[in-house]
Amino acid sequence: MKRLRVVPAWRHGQERLYVRLDDGRNIAWYDREAARVNLLSQDHREGVLDALGPFLTGPVAVGPPPVPTPAELARLALHPDDDLAPNRPGEALLVALDRDPAPPHRLRPDPRRRALQAEQTVGGELDRLDGAGWHTLHSLPLPGGDRVHHLAIGPGGLLAIHSVHARRQRVLVADPMITLGRHEPSALLRRVRADADRASYALTAEVRPVLALVDPTGIRVLAAPPDVRILTAADIPGLARLGGVLKPADVETLHALARDRGTWGRA
Repeated sequence: MKRLRVVPAWRHGQERLYVRLDDGRNIAWYDREAARVNLLSQDHREGVLDALGPFLTGPVAVGPPPVPTPAELARLALHPDDDLAPNRPGEALLVALDRDPAPPHRLRPDPRRRALQAEQTVGGELDRLDGAGWHTLHSLPLPGGDRVHHLAIGPGGLLAIHSVHARRQRVLVADPMITLGRHEPSALLRRVRADADRASYALTAEVRPVLALVDPTGIRVLAAPPDVRILTAADIPGLARLGGVLKPADVETLHALARDRGTWGRA
């Protein structure tokens, strides 16, 4: 019998336990809420139940998934190395800091840590939208070394969100320039738009650009961008009220497409 692994994951705020082969393929999952073990292959029934034995809490139904959707099947077919859904907010920065930490004698704080704090703050707020029908993916890699900080997919459409650390700084917006405190202005809004455009190309769907500022002392707008939504991290829960763009089935389909690393190779 092939060795099976049990891997926990979260979906719509509920924990699921996936059973995988050594090559990373999912062959079953246990839905505690529904008290059901869903089998993709009856050939592995006994092995799956043995592997899940320590985790089962009472009687469960066992059988094939109840009318699996194309999005569900596409997700289950992903190899773990190609599934971007487990990425944490700031995943790329976490990896970079682990591989190349700043010298302990550095006089100034490593700017990567401020950027990481911003992505973690914004990402945490976005993840809380899950119960409102949204999915969020973090740190999506783009060819050339760029990345989309966060991609939110929900009833209000697709949003490519770029996080910026602005703690205790006044922010001046003069499209396409953004000025943080006493720093030199930068054409940050061009980057935000470019990320959304590349995401739109990869997903063949409209993705709207969003700039999320973390803890600014104030925002002054001289020339408002007509197409970029500018928010603070505290505004993000309000996205749950957006709707009328995507149906639940479309949200699931786009999420399945976006979580596949191969999707972003053509961006």
